[in-house]
Amino acid sequence: MTAPGVSHPHHPVVQAALAKRANDLQMRVADAITAYAGSMPFVYVHIVLFAVWMLFLESNPWPKLTLMVSLEAIFLSTFVMIGQNRQAAFQEAKADHDFNEQELGLKTNTQLTREIHKLTTDLHRRVIDEGADPRIR
Repeated sequence: MTAPGVSHPHHPVVQAALAKRANDLQMRVADAITAYAGSMPFVYVHIVLFAVWMLFLESNPWPKLTLMVSLEAIFLSTFVMIGQNRQAAFQEAKADHDFNEQELGLKTNTQLTREIHKLTTDLHRRVIDEGADPRIR
């Protein structure tokens, strides 16, 4: 658990994505709309608005209601796709970063293994050469 007021550092790809979104007005607007559209207050507002519209404002609300709901669905699905595209780009960038880090780790481990093998071989040779009985040579 994290202590109050203490945040964990983010992955470098997460930091880059957050910075990019914070610096782009269109991204901030899309994030705000998506966040609101994916919330329960959004649902409650729509329930109230549609109920008032159907019960009190229009005698025959169905044609206009169908048009409005269809247009809203088109726009909301666009925001969902924007979010999915952004998430896919983020996942790709993170995968690339992780791949590079793993490759660097593999190279480092391989080099360390070679160095340990060389040191072990040298040590073994010295122990055998120095510890050998001179009459046996």
